[in-house]
Amino acid sequence: MNAISLYRVSNWFYRKKIPIVPKVLKAITFLMFNSVVPYTTEIGRDSKFAYGAIGVVIHGRSKIGSRVIIGQNVTIGRALDPDSIPEIGDNVYISAGARIIGKIKIGNNVIIGANSVVTKDVPNNSIVAGIPAKVLRSVDEDIYSLLKNIY
Repeated sequence: MNAISLYRVSNWFYRKKIPIVPKVLKAITFLMFNSVVPYTTEIGRDSKFAYGAIGVVIHGRSKIGSRVIIGQNVTIGRALDPDSIPEIGDNVYISAGARIIGKIKIGNNVIIGANSVVTKDVPNNSIVAGIPAKVLRSVDEDIYSLLKNIY
């Protein structure tokens, strides 16, 4: 069992309006993985947590696309404005320790480098890294062909 499985079950109960089970599963996820993965978050199909989601914190209103891999100790959250929630596209690899903060959009087919702090929109087909994160290069192929044996 891993955090994404617990999230999927809790999200299913949440969508069916069964109130207690999602909260219990969220607490179990926190106890087992030291992670906050709210059942209200939208996480697309085939998305995964690396290393079981150890230390991951995700805002409850975040939207995360399909085929996204989220590394350990990643934060996806809001800035000071309550409406400043990140939105992450499809085919994204978020490396360990990255911080994605504010009302920004991460495009499709993106790699976010380890320990990067992303506070501005990221275009499709990009590799970003740094503090603050900057586009290092554009890619013309599926990122998972660059990241061999990851997906």
